[in-house]
Amino acid sequence: MRLSRRGLILGGSALLAGCASADSMAAVRGAALTPMTADAATARAAMTDAALDPSPPLDPRNRVRKELMDRALAALDIHHRKIPQRDRMYLVDFKRFSGDERLFEVDLVSGEVKAFRTCHGRGSDPTHSGYAQNFSNTPESYMSSVGAFATAGAGYGAQQGPNVLLDGLEYSNDRARERAIIIHGADYADPDFLAREGKLGRSYGCFSTSHADLPSLRERMGEGRLLFAFA
Repeated sequence: MRLSRRGLILGGSALLAGCASADSMAAVRGAALTPMTADAATARAAMTDAALDPSPPLDPRNRVRKELMDRALAALDIHHRKIPQRDRMYLVDFKRFSGDERLFEVDLVSGEVKAFRTCHGRGSDPTHSGYAQNFSNTPESYMSSVGAFATAGAGYGAQQGPNVLLDGLEYSNDRARERAIIIHGADYADPDFLAREGKLGRSYGCFSTSHADLPSLRERMGEGRLLFAFA
């Protein structure tokens, strides 16, 4: 059975268990005695999905690559114990050019998506082409990491100033704290830099954003939400 978005928001498939009344169970048993055609079975499955997931469509303008969205939704379920906040999630599409919007805030309740720009690590793009090509979890590699992260709340550093802390949840990024991989504002992620250079600058592996975007992201990311990076 397809897990509805409502089920993901509320914490997984446990929501779907034990919801049927005795009358509805009796109706199901009675229906099971009558053979169904393939068309009838398809129609019934569609009605069941609609009943389980009455929420608005997710990403109605198709701003996020389908493979990235599917993997992020799977990660939300896999790491549910470490990602208790299910109102929104954040996705980074490292297949996109650095000058393009590729950091997405996905509202899991309304289905709407907002897009921002973010940098990749200089080790991931040694020729500064604007495209991330290599990824690593190794300290001092200056590469970006991919996989599922949990936001760990607002932080403040002497060098980078206000930021959002991240905890890596997978083998591909579980040294994020050790590497000080965070979300912070940077001059090389600002619109003026993009207009001058035609692409964003490169970080040491952090998800750098424009100074203008950081305050709202920092407040809304908070603690216990998914950030999923994929190439």
